[in-house]
Amino acid sequence: MSLGVSIVICCHNSAKELPQTLSYLVAQQVRADIAWEVIIVDNSSTDNTAEVALNSWPPDAPAPLKVVSESQLGLIFARYRGLASANYEIVSFIDDDNWICREWVQTVSEVMSQHPELGACGGLNEPAFEVETPWWWSKVNTGCYALGSQGPQEGGDITCSKARLYGAGLTIRKVALQNLLDKGFRSLLVGSQGKALLRGEETELCFALLLAGWRFWYEPRLQLRHHLTGDRLQWRYLRRLCRGGGASTVGLDPYRFAIARHEDYKTISFWWNVGSKEDSDERKQTWQWQTFVVLQDLLSQPIKLLLSFIFSMEGDSEVLNIERKIGRLLTLMQKRKAYDLSIKTLQEIAWKRKNLPLEIISTQLSI
Repeated sequence: MSLGVSIVICCHNSAKELPQTLSYLVAQQVRADIAWEVIIVDNSSTDNTAEVALNSWPPDAPAPLKVVSESQLGLIFARYRGLASANYEIVSFIDDDNWICREWVQTVSEVMSQHPELGACGGLNEPAFEVETPWWWSKVNTGCYALGSQGPQEGGDITCSKARLYGAGLTIRKVALQNLLDKGFRSLLVGSQGKALLRGEETELCFALLLAGWRFWYEPRLQLRHHLTGDRLQWRYLRRLCRGGGASTVGLDPYRFAIARHEDYKTISFWWNVGSKEDSDERKQTWQWQTFVVLQDLLSQPIKLLLSFIFSMEGDSEVLNIERKIGRLLTLMQKRKAYDLSIKTLQEIAWKRKNLPLEIISTQLSI
């Protein structure tokens, strides 16, 4: 049986981007036996996002479109609203600036129908530049933009190698996430909030699904182009993006430490603190140790640190690493009391029950 698909687009002031994005949905080529819909989540927009969405969807479109509102600003809250509003088993989150391939809906239905063990799948994200790329684009790590392959060329199961997927184009099995929410799970990370470039909420969802026993898949046929406007290709924007990414790692630490203790997941690499022995060393899974490590890293290059505060240092990849570490350090300082408790709580839940039904984490980091 082919599973139905709910395309969810979480929007905050998206009136400018939506018409183009929706045009790619209107052009979908979907078999008649696959039911699907489009849901626009208006997350506290101050422009006419809802009106533009409705006016951009033609009467003879191949699927219905509806607009729902979420007043609490934050990408994770918009995702939850979209999940609650979805009529179908497969929920595919695309961003307001994602231009998906014509076979997107049919492909996600096929993959998730053929592999009932999958909690989530993702595809190949490529850039669509509005302006000429900056000279440093190919010289620095631009992973913050959620671009590129997420697995081997032929695709397949990536559970034990990566266990996380980009938020842009993230497809989730509704029952998998709903079961966690029904048992009290609440995200520690809220994601983007208006102009605040916060990240990590999609990674946390993936880690929670992993600990609950679900698997992950990379499907290269799922291709989307991520529209990057000129303002997002500015060096100062990338620095802010990296700082937000560093801040999110604090909320992801409890999952990293819990996963590191699991024999089946020893091969999983994390995009922060890669290969560190402290992942499985309980003595180092503390606020004091983690703060000491990041502070030590920053102070090990005092001249570069000082120069990064004074100059833009455009094109210097080490400055991006400094931004990540600063974001992590500042957030650690803000969450001193909550950090150790969140790690302890999650590990107790994860190891008392093998097939983890995540209960509510009592201390919310709310990063």
